[in-house]
Amino acid sequence: MHVLIAPDRFSGPSNAVQAARLFATGWASSAPGDDVHTLPMSDGSAGLLEAIGAARPGELVPVETSDPLGGATVAAVLHVDGVGGGTAYVEADQAIGRHLVDPGDWERSVRTGTSAPLAPLLEAAASTGAGRIVVGVPGRAATHDGGRGLIEALGGIARARQLLAGRDLVLAVADDLPLLGLHGAGAVLGEEPEIGPGLAQELERQVAGWVAQVEDHGPSGGIDLLTGSERVTTAPPSGRAPGSGAAGGVAFALRLLGGRALPGADVVAGEIGLAGAVAGTDLILTGTAVFDAPGLTQSVVATVAHHALDRAIPVVVVAEELRTSRREIAPLGISGAYEVRDRSRVRPTAPRPGAGELAEAVRARVARLALTWST
Repeated sequence: MHVLIAPDRFSGPSNAVQAARLFATGWASSAPGDDVHTLPMSDGSAGLLEAIGAARPGELVPVETSDPLGGATVAAVLHVDGVGGGTAYVEADQAIGRHLVDPGDWERSVRTGTSAPLAPLLEAAASTGAGRIVVGVPGRAATHDGGRGLIEALGGIARARQLLAGRDLVLAVADDLPLLGLHGAGAVLGEEPEIGPGLAQELERQVAGWVAQVEDHGPSGGIDLLTGSERVTTAPPSGRAPGSGAAGGVAFALRLLGGRALPGADVVAGEIGLAGAVAGTDLILTGTAVFDAPGLTQSVVATVAHHALDRAIPVVVVAEELRTSRREIAPLGISGAYEVRDRSRVRPTAPRPGAGELAEAVRARVARLALTWST
């Protein structure tokens, strides 16, 4: 039996590469005769470089930068050789991710933090000579400045466009929330206890003022993929467009610089050759930390399921938490969805498992699934 394992990351230290390894180990323990192939995935959030690097080895370029509150940190850019200088991959989460800020500083980071730390990564990506730059943009970040800090750190819109001129800038966006509005990224922030509606409204006003200054700042430009020449986008990016709110508005700022915003999991699938890996597969195993309603339309699980549905290949999902029903997942062609730990056997007051315990639980769950699904 040919099994493809293509998960997203799980919580804790388990990035997608580690999760795929756990899945493969668990499966092999129960079905050692199966042909198992791993293809770790990402939606553009944390773990993007690991997922791309596992399928497309390249050179990691270290970059010194800071976190949103000014503390020093080190990130990296992955450069993969190819036509036109190849592709440089940037993981924005390495510079502005929530994990960089202590929980006690979360409110301060959202209020005063900056997206400027992402600028050195973009500059490093451009310095590789890559004709194409792919930026993974997480849904959430440790700052909410509409990308203003990034633009200013690059020397303003005109200078930033000059830096990226002649390159295809692709945004692998993990979330399709708009930046502004009643259902925008600011409104979602207001639902978090550490932030609250008062601070969220204050941030909304600040970001809206910034957007009003720059969203009509001429055409966004970019590269025409058919001709390879400069193109002009007549409709300027909008702060109310789907996806503009990713990473606190960094996606909006990158659209100002000519970026093309696409669903992150779809971008990664194309980069690592998911379509080719699916061909000839008998079963696909995927997974994620939380599989909920938004994940039915834009997530690693949804992307994997769509590729499998075209070939009528069964898909099995493993998640730490399932917040969907069989009726909701059926249209995706998902044959089964399972939680890592049986909820009926876990006390409601039980603490969350540690990294080692979670890893063993994932391995054990997949081992049990192999007994059912392997033929």
